[in-house]
Amino acid sequence: MDYAEKISNHYAHGNLVSAIKAGLAAHGIKPDNARVEDLGPVDEFHIGGRIASAHFLDQLNIKPAQTILDVGCGLGGSARFAADTYGAKLVGLDLTAEYVSAGQTLCDWVGLSDRIELHQGSALSLPFEAARFDGAFMMHVGMNIQDKPALMAEVSRVLKPGTKFGIYDIMKTSDEDLAYPVPWATTSETSWLARPEDYRAAFEDNGFKVVSENSRQAFALEFFKKMKAANNAADGPPPLGLHVLMQQSSAEKIPNMVANLAANRMSPVEMIAVKRA
Repeated sequence: MDYAEKISNHYAHGNLVSAIKAGLAAHGIKPDNARVEDLGPVDEFHIGGRIASAHFLDQLNIKPAQTILDVGCGLGGSARFAADTYGAKLVGLDLTAEYVSAGQTLCDWVGLSDRIELHQGSALSLPFEAARFDGAFMMHVGMNIQDKPALMAEVSRVLKPGTKFGIYDIMKTSDEDLAYPVPWATTSETSWLARPEDYRAAFEDNGFKVVSENSRQAFALEFFKKMKAANNAADGPPPLGLHVLMQQSSAEKIPNMVANLAANRMSPVEMIAVKRA
């Protein structure tokens, strides 16, 4: 099994559309009546969910006439949010075929298939022509990619000059080993956290200028604190949430995530860069 297969298998669910449909049904929602906000708890696989997406994507100044690339789009939740909020056209790409297939089904449910297209493939070999996109973003993807410069080079290739590339990734903040499993990796074999300075160097070496950087560690800790309190008050998680994606493993992965954050081994960081002309 090659590295890409290991990553894809880590995220594969096996019955994802049915699981999401059941979660909606528990809320009294039929798929054909689902809205983008109804899917938010399950289809934005990153710390902070929809709140984090809004904070991050607002910095990209996305316009209705633009076509934006979502690198490592997962189920396409952030792409749907961006298309619905900013009116742009979104193109997503993800390594996990089940996520792409399920994500396109979710686009059909909420009536956004005319503005969103999802593709299966690797961020290190984007199947798009040069200078196609008016901007790009990536949320909690780089942790599974060892070669950050190659990633930046590919995204730079498909962006128009003067456009923005935003990253919201979990980054390394100490040399201490992480507690595993975590949502993006069962062991260190498929986990490639890098320091913020490594991301900045990869940006700068591939035609970008970093214009802003923001650690979201305090936000992340507060987010998990509120999530735990809500789950305790309700005697368990809601019908729709990231536990639907991670299934039984969420009982280990979420506490390990919180422990790693609290020990300052890692932090979610936003970086916004502009491709030089």
